[in-house]
This record gives sequence, C-alpha cells and structure tokens, in this order.
Amino acid sequence: MRSISLFFRSVTKSLFLVTLLCSMAVSSANAQDAAAGAAIFKQKCTACHGIDKAVVGPALKGVDTKYDEAWLIKWIKNAPAFIASGDAQAVKAAEYSPAMMSAFPELSDDDIKNIVAYVKVGDVKPAADPNAAAGVAGAPADKGGVSNFMLFGLLAVIIIAFLVILVLNRVITTLERVMLQKKGIAVEEEEGAESKDRFEGLKKLSKNKKFILFIVLLCVIFLGSAGWKGMWETGVHTGYQPIQPIKFSHQLHAGVNKIDCQYCHSGAFTSKNASIPSLNVCMNCHNYVTASEKYDGKTSPEIMKIYNALDYNEDTKVYGNNTKPVEWIRIHNLPDLAYFNHSQHVAVAGIECQKCHGPIQTMEEVYQYSPLTMKWCINCHRETEVNHKDNPYYDKLIAAHDKLKKGEKVTAAVLGGLECAKCHY
Repeated sequence: MRSISLFFRSVTKSLFLVTLLCSMAVSSANAQDAAAGAAIFKQKCTACHGIDKAVVGPALKGVDTKYDEAWLIKWIKNAPAFIASGDAQAVKAAEYSPAMMSAFPELSDDDIKNIVAYVKVGDVKPAADPNAAAGVAGAPADKGGVSNFMLFGLLAVIIIAFLVILVLNRVITTLERVMLQKKGIAVEEEEGAESKDRFEGLKKLSKNKKFILFIVLLCVIFLGSAGWKGMWETGVHTGYQPIQPIKFSHQLHAGVNKIDCQYCHSGAFTSKNASIPSLNVCMNCHNYVTASEKYDGKTSPEIMKIYNALDYNEDTKVYGNNTKPVEWIRIHNLPDLAYFNHSQHVAVAGIECQKCHGPIQTMEEVYQYSPLTMKWCINCHRETEVNHKDNPYYDKLIAAHDKLKKGEKVTAAVLGGLECAKCHY
C-alpha cells in the first residue's frame, strides 16, 4: 500500500510537468502560426477583407467555423475555378459581392492554415496608456481573444487538478497510516524527518559565506542586466498611438482605396519632411464623398470636422472666413540631434514607406511601428544594399569620382552641395 502511494506521487508530479510543458509548446506553436498568417493576410487580403468588418468582401471572423479547412484551401487557392466546378458553397459565397475573389495559387496549404489561425486570433490592438488623461494611447496590447482565454483556462484546469491530486494523496497517506496502526504496525514519521533534515540543510547553507556571496553576485548580475536593458529602452516609443482630432483610416484610404502615399505626403518625395496634408487636399475628394450611406443620409461626423475646420457650408458649397487649424498629434518624433531626410531615403534609395512605418495600409489608427533608435537606423544602413543602377544621384557621385581620378576640379556643388536640405532642416 505504501509503495502504491509513493508511485502515485511520482506519477502525478511527472504528469503535471509534462502537461504544463506540452501546453506551453502548443501555445507557442499556435502563436507562430498566427504570426506567419498575419504577415500573409496583411499582404494579400486586407485590400478586400477585414476580420471584424466587411470591406469589399465579408468580415472573416468565424469563417473557420462556417467552412471546413479543406474547403477554405480550395477557395483561397483558386476561387474562380472552384466556383466554375459547381460547388454549392462556392457559388453561394460568390453572390456576396460582384467583385470576383482573386486566386492565390502561390500560397501553400500551410500558408492558408496560418491565415485561418490569424483570423481566429485577430490583430494586436494598441491599448490605452495609463496617461489617458492626456489623450494618448500606449503600446499595443493583446486583445485577450480566444487563444488567451484557452491558455488561462488550461492553466486553471491544471492548477485545480494538481490541488485535487494533493488532497487525494494526503487522504491516501492518512488511510495508510490508519490501516497500519490497526494492524499494530508502528508508523515512522518519515516525512517529518525529511522535512527536519531539509530545514537543517537550509540553515547550514545560510551560514555558508561562499554560497551567500554567490547568491548576491547572481542578484547583482541580474539587476545590472535588467537595468542596462531598461536604459537602452528609455525613450523608445514603439506602439505609441495618440488619439487624433479627426479619425483618419489609413486602412480605408491607402489599403482599400489604394491612394498612393505621395498624393497626401508629397513632401516625402521632394524634401526632408513628409509633411501633413492640408485640409484642401482632403476636400479634393470629400467635396463629393461624404459617406452618407453609412449615416442615414447624413455626412460622416469625421468629414463634418473637416468642414467645420474650413468653415465650409456643404449646402451652399461656400467657404467662410472663420477657419481654424486641426491640431494633429505627432507620432514619429526624432530628437533634435538626429537629421533624417525623407527624399534621400524615398526618392534616392527607393525605400518603401512600410520599411519604417510598418504596414500602414492596414492601420485603422496609425501608431509608431519601428523603434527609430540609433541602433535600428545603423543596422538598416549596414544591411541595405545601395541600388546605383539608373540612379541619377549616384551617377553624379560616380562622375565626380571619375573627375577626381583624372585630377580635375570638383566643387561641393557637383556633390550635391546646393541642395536646400543640406543646410535648411
């Protein structure tokens, strides 16, 4: 009976550890799948689909429960062919919108499974900052979706099971002692002796100066490492997402409607600053586009904010004199000691906006995507190859180097020294 109890204890402890490790491994694997699916979704799907809201196509929340995995793989890989085959579900799905679902034969089955995993979890939504009184939102935080609920639920079940096992083990031990006492067998308090010996060992360790020094050294190393890491993260505002005076959706404008970045941020291609577009640029479209179909025939409240700022009468189409500026809140803010030229990176180097600003075409509300630290910039400069082919900027430098080799005169103007941004920033 005693051996059974000991065996039971050993098995339960091992089972607990194995279950915990397996749950962590499964959770980690699912997260990786969702992360991989997020990248593909934002590249291939956001132009027509949202997770929680309909765009050109339907909202995809719950699509995994509505259709089985094999059907989704066939549909995403080649929807037109799937519809042509006469599949009843495919034909019905095609009736949602006159726009035909695009085919993605380049996606593997695993890619599509990752996309479905991402749709289940959803996006990481930047959460509110504790300093919300200042009207500022903080770093992105988990929405606490299904995956988190399942993980915490699993941990709760494991903890409850462990507690039940401890209680049962105590009951078994008590029953064993009672049965042995009835038989007249003396029961040694082995556990008490073990506990006493254990505490005795701890007392000896507490008096060991070398051991205490080792523990103190470990604490110093840990605290020093944490402090050093904390110093490097000071002033890094990745995820910073202020609440703007007008809700402008880049996901709608740049993603769905595919408006080029240059249309609004023309300065990014011609000068140091990307520039915030004036409201007159907004009015090029919103003179006519009022989104009234979504507000029972009335102009969108956010578009009305533009009209109010410009003192524009939407009925008479006349501008008044009582204009007032929109106080936009800056998101990407480099220190004064740093000089960054947008045109040098965008027009000369050919760097895409997403390189620094992230998947801007998928952001409902813009937040700081990159850390924008010195280390981050230096690593980019180390890794990015210069594309000098058919590039007038580098053609000038090559021509200047050729002149220097020949011993000819080269002025600062030849090297671009007359560019305004060289001095005026």
